[in-house]
Amino acid sequence: MKIKELLTQYPFVADFFEQNRLEVSDALELTFPQFLESLSEEEREEKAIDPAVLTGALDQYMQQMSAFLGLDDDRRLRSLTILPGHDKTGKSEGFSRLDIYPSQILSIVGPTGAGKSRLLADIEWAAQGDTPTGRSILINDGAPDPKWRYSPNNKLVAQLSQNMNFVMDLRVGEFLQLHAQSRMAENGDELCRRILKAANELAGESFDRNTPVTSLSGGQSRALMIADTAILSASPIILIDEIENAGIDRQKALQLLVSEEKIVLMATHDPLLALLADRRIVIRGGGICSILETSPEEKELLQDFYRIDEIMQDARRRLRAGERLCAPTQ
Repeated sequence: MKIKELLTQYPFVADFFEQNRLEVSDALELTFPQFLESLSEEEREEKAIDPAVLTGALDQYMQQMSAFLGLDDDRRLRSLTILPGHDKTGKSEGFSRLDIYPSQILSIVGPTGAGKSRLLADIEWAAQGDTPTGRSILINDGAPDPKWRYSPNNKLVAQLSQNMNFVMDLRVGEFLQLHAQSRMAENGDELCRRILKAANELAGESFDRNTPVTSLSGGQSRALMIADTAILSASPIILIDEIENAGIDRQKALQLLVSEEKIVLMATHDPLLALLADRRIVIRGGGICSILETSPEEKELLQDFYRIDEIMQDARRRLRAGERLCAPTQ
């Protein structure tokens, strides 16, 4: 691969060249080994360059950075599989296996304390029969690489919890820029604009790049993190715990996540969200007792829930604006 192709496909290699004091601007049509061979003996000696050692160092640098940024094909998620364990009494769960693919939404339903959050935790930690439920998680139909379970830089899962509080004294724009820079993202400014625009489409009240993150409301914080996770995060699996009380447009939030080819699993008590999902996992007594496909009849019922939700959303907007509510005219 020529140097110009390296810089196009892997922009972070520019940092490698800079760290090693290599001026490659006039050698873009050469491969990296050819460039090293073209250097004079005096220049190699001055910069302590061993072509074989430096070529190997570049290969290693690219592998490590690709893994960190989620660019390597081995980390690309094609499927997530849940293998059954047991409930709190030790009874086997009521399914053989559950395969989930990118751009699918699954809801997790059941009474409070039934074990919904435990299932989310099993997925987040890629359980291998080593949690209280005895479940196992497969990635791409195989046991996950240990780095996916234990490395903070190789997380396949991003979890959006019920409560989000910022402690950094940054403005929204600065926060997004830091995340984009940490991911060495191309077109960081454009990504930040996309995230801010998407967040404002989700939030009940708009905010801008100069808003301190510590002054964001709960709904604004949730909207910002959902947009950031959808557009910038390398994690292909999104776990959501109780999105219904987040003060955001829930339907738009889910549409945004799946449009970026994320797998979305959400624990919910909201019938609208439960029926928005392709399937729902029913939890009882700490175990999965059934997995239900959303039926055509339920999809029709969902349209009624949409109308009810629109009425409730409009009432919330009017209350915030200080208006009085009245019964709709016939």
